[in-house]
Amino acid sequence: MHVTVSEWSGVEARALRLASRRSVRDFAADLGVAVRTVSNWERLGAGTTPRPDTQAILDTALGRLHPTAVLRFEAVLSGTERPVAARAGGGPRLWEYETWAEDIERAVLAASGQNFAFAESLLDRWRTRWPVDELDDRGLHLFARTTTLAGDLLRDRGVLLGPLSASRSYAAARSVFDQLGVPRRVAQLDLSLAVVREMSGDLAGAAEAYGRLAGDVRLSLRDRHRAGLWVGTSLDKQGLHEAAVPLMRAAIVGFDALDEPEDWGTAHQKLALVHRGAGDLGEAARMIEVAQSAGTGSSPMQRVRLGTARGHILLSDPASVGEGLALLNEAASQAATYGMSHQLRAVERIRGSLERGGAAVRFG
Repeated sequence: MHVTVSEWSGVEARALRLASRRSVRDFAADLGVAVRTVSNWERLGAGTTPRPDTQAILDTALGRLHPTAVLRFEAVLSGTERPVAARAGGGPRLWEYETWAEDIERAVLAASGQNFAFAESLLDRWRTRWPVDELDDRGLHLFARTTTLAGDLLRDRGVLLGPLSASRSYAAARSVFDQLGVPRRVAQLDLSLAVVREMSGDLAGAAEAYGRLAGDVRLSLRDRHRAGLWVGTSLDKQGLHEAAVPLMRAAIVGFDALDEPEDWGTAHQKLALVHRGAGDLGEAARMIEVAQSAGTGSSPMQRVRLGTARGHILLSDPASVGEGLALLNEAASQAATYGMSHQLRAVERIRGSLERGGAAVRFG
């Protein structure tokens, strides 16, 4: 379960201490800071910001939390950590909560490797185990996390709209997080729903949603930079290449400052496609090389996206059409192997554009 804090204040530091179930003295000793420092954080709350070196120490401490402690951390921040009696019929027992949280973490790892079937089997163990009205706040939080991840699996497989789709899963999870009063999660799901709109072809609507979310303080700084990048992607797909470039460059600077190499590489990949669309194949080739140098093509999804983008650029030059087709064939084979139907359709559209005489076709 991956949780980040864009900037620590006394509020987040206190939540971390409570989630780790440490006294002020023990927490200070764990971090290597003075007891008075921790006391000041908790007294001043949002009015104090630890030094940059201490921010890094807090990041490390958060990264070491057990998944169940991460849930406590989020609950403290959202104000939902309070004794709540199970509703009629009885909900999960303590050990079931812990196993559920562990299965979510396992499903995240499986999904990152595009092992969709295994990830789905882990989630399905819990999604229908209890009626939603029998879950207390802790159970509802786990249910919403499970439903969000189920939406991610459906999105990556290209199941975007309809009763059993990514959009329906995201909307259900958003409703529960809204009920629990967890604004950060609600905003993240708004971002996921905007992604589905873009993938479904509603480029103008997606760009408008991304634009709103790029300035939404409920989101982490990383997610806001992602939203800004995706505004550029939506504009590029509408042929507005010049308008897309500054947005993407701003996102690249932001990801660099946050030390997010995966997002940094992805942003260069998307910028390469903007230059391809604008007809600047030299700059497109340079940007795709930068994206490859970021070393972020470790998962099947990342390899397919990078190979598809590079193949698309090579197809734009008559001298490299053969190499481009070879890359697209390889990307299509991987997409089919892992059930990434959206990516497979993207490759097919690009191939079709070549057969139709090279008409420009954009893809996600």
